[in-house]
Amino acid sequence: MLTLLTLPLSSKNGQRITMKTIFLALFFLFLHLISGNAQNSQPFHKEVKLHPPGNQSGFRQWALTPPMGWNSWDCYGPTVTEQEVKANADFMAKHLKKYGWKYVVVDIRWYVENDKAGGYNQTDPRFVLDEWGRYLPAVNRFPSAANGNGFKPLADYIHSKGLKFGIHVMRGIPGEAVRKKLPVKGAPGITADQLFSRDLQCKWLRDNYTIVSGKSGAQEYYNSILDLYASWGVDFIKVDDLSKPYHTGEIEMLRKAIDQAGRPIVLSTSPGETPVDQAGHVSKHANMWRMVDDVWDVWRDIPHLMKVAQGWYPFISPGTWPDCDMIPLGHISIRGERGEPRMTRLTNNEQVLLMTFFTIFRSPLMFGGDLPTSDVSTISLLTNKEVLRMHRESTAVRQLFQEGGKVAVTSRNERTGEVYLALFNLHDRENQEIRVNLAELGIPGSCSVTEMWNNEKQDKVAGHLTRSLSPHSSVLLKLKPR
Repeated sequence: MLTLLTLPLSSKNGQRITMKTIFLALFFLFLHLISGNAQNSQPFHKEVKLHPPGNQSGFRQWALTPPMGWNSWDCYGPTVTEQEVKANADFMAKHLKKYGWKYVVVDIRWYVENDKAGGYNQTDPRFVLDEWGRYLPAVNRFPSAANGNGFKPLADYIHSKGLKFGIHVMRGIPGEAVRKKLPVKGAPGITADQLFSRDLQCKWLRDNYTIVSGKSGAQEYYNSILDLYASWGVDFIKVDDLSKPYHTGEIEMLRKAIDQAGRPIVLSTSPGETPVDQAGHVSKHANMWRMVDDVWDVWRDIPHLMKVAQGWYPFISPGTWPDCDMIPLGHISIRGERGEPRMTRLTNNEQVLLMTFFTIFRSPLMFGGDLPTSDVSTISLLTNKEVLRMHRESTAVRQLFQEGGKVAVTSRNERTGEVYLALFNLHDRENQEIRVNLAELGIPGSCSVTEMWNNEKQDKVAGHLTRSLSPHSSVLLKLKPR
């Protein structure tokens, strides 16, 4: 930047500054100004770092409570449109924002013009990329992305509702960028074909190749896509094919890329199963990580999730959250990956059980159904103030037992002294009586009992608490020591 000095009208020896000197100073100032104007007149949205970079401890501040939002995958697969995203954002702003729901996430393959429901078009996909080998939104699905705008207009729309905007990302570098040998922004002389490997390419979607950590241009490529997303106003990225197998190098590059991008962007890794022996690593780099593969509206997925979750209780912590996956309730699979359009196939008891486990476990909550066309009972599971307060404020989440289809999970609210207790009967056919000693909950005497979903006060208990539950059902209780 040109620095201007206030000069005296005459020098120390008394000689006056000549008109020629003044003319030259003004001439160079003019050149500087027109150069700046030329740089600012680009037709494409300029990538600007908006905030100081993050760091490996500061990123946890961006998700001190489990993120809550909507994701397009369960209802629209890889085919969601801008109009559908806005409709869900509008519903969230009007009906759910006051309860803590705030993220609106566009899931997979937003950069493909001709994708399909019931899987992926891997025969003749038409990808949209920029000159640096970075995916851009398909304009036929996201019209506001025209003229190089990218996702910024859609992000601005969502931000105007007081919400946050997220996108899905596949790890790696586009195969099309490799084939075309496109240059890597920020790495002069490096092209995409110099930093990739076919080893460990995603088995279920062949769009991208692995980026080899340590190769020249590898970090710069990840930096360039995060700079682009930051310039659009992205607040959340769900990065796929990171966890099974676990890609240490690319996770670390993503963390560095986010931290240098200058915008708080929550990092979610997907899908599971994330190896428990990588808990220390993933919790140093991501805000949330999937414990299992996709959870759909079939009963068998729920006991499997609860079994796998047993290894993750010690790692539930502000800013870093083991993730149960999206919530497959309401109106799903409108153009989804699996099955025909439907309301969730889970029974009412199974839906309550799922939400009870997700909330007491303090999982991130990403609703998968289409919000505007989901029914009232479904929305009621997303708007229970006491249940969501438990989800937001509780600490010391732990499992008491999981055996013979009986499960007990507890947590506590340090501010209020309340103790939370969730009991589950996972058995397929038999009613089960589940008993918990109050001493195991740190309650030496008696306590009041409130059933949380219905806000129903029950008889106080002392010594132990027993409930009889039908198959595939649960109860969520708030205990107040007396």
